[in-house]
Amino acid sequence: MDDSEMAQKALTYALENHPDAGITVLHVVAGPSVWGGAATALALEEDVEEAAEERAKEVFDDAREVAAAYDVELTTEVQLGHPARAIVNRADDFDVVVIGSHGGSLADRLVVGNIARGVFRNSPVPVIVVR
Repeated sequence: MDDSEMAQKALTYALENHPDAGITVLHVVAGPSVWGGAATALALEEDVEEAAEERAKEVFDDAREVAAAYDVELTTEVQLGHPARAIVNRADDFDVVVIGSHGGSLADRLVVGNIARGVFRNSPVPVIVVR
């Protein structure tokens, strides 16, 4: 989950359609990089994992607020790396992956590529893409 409207729609879909499921919200922070963007600032942090946790805090707070309306407690997890790869690598531990059709800014989508498509093509479990 990122901070996009589509990610919130995906979470809402999961909560409404799988009310008895244990739901884990995964936030992937792009690994440290000298190529630019937010990853550059992360590369300059002394404790990269702590910085990633801090970046995920707002996303998780928003997710918990959405889940509270359904009286559901979420599990949260932060990972570093390429979002599609990180999601696919964790997918084996779940019955299904629910993901927004797109997220972030247009520039992020053009540079990073379509994360949902990468997850859909490579996931070992079913993927629900929410629009």
